[in-house]
Amino acid sequence: MLTFGENQKILFKLKKRYFIRLSYKGTNYHGWQIQPNASSVQEELNKALSTILNQPINVVGCGRTDTGVHASDFMAHFEVDENCRFDCEKLAFKLNRFLPHDIAIREVFRVKADAHTRFDAISRTYYYKITKHKNPFRMESHWKNQHELDVAEMNEAAKILFEYIDFTSFSKLHTDVKTNNCRIAKAEWTETDDELVFKIKADRFLRNMVRAIVGTLVEVGRGKMDLAGFREVIESRNRSNAGSSVPGHGLFLAKIEYPDGLRIEDV
Repeated sequence: MLTFGENQKILFKLKKRYFIRLSYKGTNYHGWQIQPNASSVQEELNKALSTILNQPINVVGCGRTDTGVHASDFMAHFEVDENCRFDCEKLAFKLNRFLPHDIAIREVFRVKADAHTRFDAISRTYYYKITKHKNPFRMESHWKNQHELDVAEMNEAAKILFEYIDFTSFSKLHTDVKTNNCRIAKAEWTETDDELVFKIKADRFLRNMVRAIVGTLVEVGRGKMDLAGFREVIESRNRSNAGSSVPGHGLFLAKIEYPDGLRIEDV
């Protein structure tokens, strides 16, 4: 007779896991995660997969995005019974036919049974986009800010981020994370005639972290905070000392990276 543990191992072996790479425009959603009485990307994907594969599916995302936040490169995973057979390219095609126009499936592929889109990610890159002028084609993807900003000074402040790992000052209060430490690999502003883009890459991010950093850097750019003041904000580990969070609709999850070896051949 099999023990409980042996039974669990057998059940585990009867599942196959797949990653989904997708993009979405967050304007019409209350973020990625399912919310009571509100639309979410996760809910739409659950419904689509469950209908197409004819079994209950619950997708797990690589993280949470807030209301209005977009993703050009988002990863989710799901499991199916071992005897569930499908072609990954055809599944992606069917999902794109089923899903709303603001969610696009880019790729579906099989991974190791213990691969996890959130915990196995080694880096994430976010973009925050600011438009300098009123532009009807950017109102849902950029934050309109018509103040004169000293971009060179904002970039000098951004370099200070590399000197620290504790970013409590830029974290949403009362979260359940075990640590507020993040290792930032890239943080810089680029500018064109009518657009500013802040690009930041790290091993992980805290809730609301990018929007709070951008809001504080804008304070520097407007001359309301100097470089020493920016450093003091970080060292204070006090959210109330940082600038206001900028609106979510200018934020994009632009890239998420994983170690080699997670993908396996689907047989």
